[in-house]
Formats: sequence, C-alpha cells, structure tokens
Amino acid sequence: MAAMDTDRRTLDSEIFAAHEGGKLSIGVTTEFDDPRSLSIAYTPGVARVSQAIAADPALAHRYTWAGRLVAVVTDGTAVLGLGDVGPAASLPVMEGKAALLKKFGGLDAIPLVLDTTDVDEIVDTLVRLRPSFGAVSLEDVSAPRCFELEARLVAALDCPVMHDDQHGTAIAVLAALRGACTVVGRPLGAQRVVVCGAGAAGIACARILLAAGAGEVTVLDSRGILVPGRAGMNPAKADLAARTNPRAVRGGLAEALRGADVFVGVSSSEVPEELIATMAPDAVVLALSNPVPEVHPRIAARHAAVVGTGGSDFPNQVINTLASPGIYRGALDAGAPRITEGMKLAAAEAIAAVAAADLAADRIVPHSLDPRVMPAVASAVARAALEESVAHGA
Repeated sequence: MAAMDTDRRTLDSEIFAAHEGGKLSIGVTTEFDDPRSLSIAYTPGVARVSQAIAADPALAHRYTWAGRLVAVVTDGTAVLGLGDVGPAASLPVMEGKAALLKKFGGLDAIPLVLDTTDVDEIVDTLVRLRPSFGAVSLEDVSAPRCFELEARLVAALDCPVMHDDQHGTAIAVLAALRGACTVVGRPLGAQRVVVCGAGAAGIACARILLAAGAGEVTVLDSRGILVPGRAGMNPAKADLAARTNPRAVRGGLAEALRGADVFVGVSSSEVPEELIATMAPDAVVLALSNPVPEVHPRIAARHAAVVGTGGSDFPNQVINTLASPGIYRGALDAGAPRITEGMKLAAAEAIAAVAAADLAADRIVPHSLDPRVMPAVASAVARAALEESVAHGA
C-alpha cells in the first residue's frame, strides 16, 4: 500500500508539473528585428492591410489568423467524467484540446471558458466574437442544453461549428465499427447495436449509426430503453425513441443486450459480466467511458471478439481526437461555412480506411498519434464539402 501511495504521489507530481503555467503560448510568425520589419508588421504598414480588409472583409481570411483559428468553447458543465466543475476548472481541458488541434491539425486554437450557462448569453457572446475566429469547437457542455446550443450557433454563425463530445466521438465510433465489422465478418447493416447512454455522445452515436445504415440501434438512458411515449424524455431522446428499437424491446440493459452484436458504452454505468455474456457470438464491445470503462476490457474479452475503450492503456482507443483535428482542418481548408452530416460520414470512412491497412481485432482504428489520420480525414472532409457544394466557391 505504501508503494502504491508513493507511485500515486509521483504521478501526481508529474501531472501537475506538466500543467504548470498552462499548455499554450502565442508564437510569432513575423520577425521584429529591425525598424523596417517593425514598420511593415505593425505601424504604419499594418494600416494598409486594415484598409484593404475594411474594403473587402473576405481578405481577413488571408491576412489574419482568423481563418485558421478555432475557438474552443465551454461553460464547464460536463467536463470529462467530472461533471459540472465550472469554467475555471475546465480551462486545463480546453487548453489540452487547443494543443491537440495545433499538434495534430496544424491549426491555431484558443480556449474560451464562459462564466454562464445561459444559451442566449453564450450565443450572443460568440456572435460578437465572430470576427476573431474561423471555427468553433464546443466542448463539455451538458445535455440537453448542448443540442440547442449547437443548433443555434450553427444557425447564427457563418463558420464551422461542432460539439466535439457529440460528433467527434460518434465519428470515431462509426470508424471503429467499420473496422470491427470487417474483423468479425458481419456488415454494419446486419448488426444489432446497443448504445448505453443518451447524453450528448450517446445520441450523436445513435444518429450517425442510423445514417450509416446500422441494422438495428437501441438506446438506453439511466431509466432504461428509449421507447415512444415513455415519460421523462427530452426532445432529443423522444426523437431517437421514434427512430430506434424497431423490435419495440422494453426494459433495461439486460433486455437490450440479450443477443446483441455490438455494445457502445458512453455512460458512467457499470455493466456486469453476466450481461456481456448474453450477447451474440463474436460480439463487439466498445466501453468508452473515462476514466473507468463500463466493463473492464479483460472481462469483456472473455465474451467478445473485439473490445475497445476510450483510454490509451488498452488496444483500440476509440477517441474523438481521431476525428476532430482533421474535420476542422478539412472544413477550414475548403472554406466551408458549416460541417454537414456528409462531411462527418466522410471523416469516419477516412479513419476506417487508414485502419484497413493493418486491420486486426486489436487494431480496428489507427492510433490517435498515427500521422496518416489527420491528412486523410482533412482531405475526405474537404472533398465532401466540395461534393455537397458547401466549399468556398462551390
């Protein structure tokens, strides 16, 4: 026990040291090393650029960083598995996401933690800040407010907006299931999928799986299977209840998992081994909750042919960082004013295609550090934007 306590203190020390002073800084792309360079980069030369942008606002995309800047925005109400920790405590996470966008997407990003949970105030704030950035990555906003907030921002802003907890996760899940389906030899259209969790990620996962043609999707929240007319459902859950569970199964996780081919866990609930054992042969288990998965991977592997988690300590890490850097890069490269469902599906296909080169039961998705992922996703997203006529000039 003493050794474990020492190891924990050592790890804590390493973690806090890595975060001291934050994880971001501003870099300079122009030299200021003599009077001439200073006069060109700042006054009086910069006035020429300001006048040009005033005459043609579209030039800001070329002559400022706004066209390559992602605002990483949260109100701190659903941070990781910690819940509502508030804006100040969410800032280390937002810094991390901004750093990932820079590292993997080559995009500048700035965290904005807002001291309000009012949807009107958040929309109003970002509308007023719109000239400063080129895209918005919503992070860690609690459901169901996140659905309204994203929809209203998409309508109000003429730039890409995506709630990464929803769509980044859903895209990674679809990519993982593409790979898993190949491994087990069953097409997605033949899979019975159970999504455990009807918050932001769960609802987005169910929606993208339906759009991709999954054979059957059943969704559960803490009160059981979503069925039409059930009391206590918000509009997002009611919509899914009408479009999922075609066999009208009622009850809880035991009823939903019996004979199911796929389990997608995006909740903090614990799933007993005996329920995993009731799934169909060659089942797929994606237990994605962090830091503790719904079922331990080693336990799930006793009954499932393919197992994935949301953590980096086991194979098959199904994580939104596979998707979001490339999505924002592709959307901004294309000059797309929004991120469409077709662009999300294209991103999932691109991730799955990268994994296909060395596909195996323990490699259904590429590693998030794989340098092939971001360029493949960005290219696919930009191409989809062009095909859907949402790219600049399309």
